[in-house]
Amino acid sequence: MCHALGKRLEGFVTALPVPEDQLAKLLTVAEYAALPQNALRPWELQEGILFRSPRPGYDHVDASLELAIQIKAQLPGDLWVMQDASVDLELAAPDEPGFVRAPDLFIVERAVRDEVRRRKRLIRAAEVLLAVEIISPGSKRMDLVVKRAEYADAGIGQYWIIDLDPPTSLTACHLTEGFGYMDGGTVTGKYEAALPVPLVVDLDRLC
Repeated sequence: MCHALGKRLEGFVTALPVPEDQLAKLLTVAEYAALPQNALRPWELQEGILFRSPRPGYDHVDASLELAIQIKAQLPGDLWVMQDASVDLELAAPDEPGFVRAPDLFIVERAVRDEVRRRKRLIRAAEVLLAVEIISPGSKRMDLVVKRAEYADAGIGQYWIIDLDPPTSLTACHLTEGFGYMDGGTVTGKYEAALPVPLVVDLDRLC
């Protein structure tokens, strides 16, 4: 096993029921998807390396649930809100080390959700209309810098970053042609979105 990779993956064999030969190499998206799904949470794939996201605290979990409830109540019947599901960012060829993220919350068409369940495949970045990440201790740079760049490269049109530090705030990023994500700064109180569909989010209810 490569020494550097082995150090980064130290302890994974006991944390995940994954054959050691798979941990000794960079994984493709297909190889990631073939792992036991009940063991993958909260693992993501970053350039082929399994990456463990910080375990969310109670405030994070409560905020994610409240946000999902607020959004679900406003969505038209052909859209669906999902939480903590794997998304293939499609940033690499199928035979190359891949990228898989699990946004705290995202919106897809209901037909996509139904097909994913039927075919047992990962949701693709091109199918995600909005991705939301809630900052956790230890994830600030990941959400503000790394995932912001990855989601933009993946072509996800709308990306919200929510910071629960008082006052709870939301930064809404929209994808532009040639310039990646642009945003209008942080918002507190109530946020009104026009895309992907009209939505009103009461941020004070997330805390």
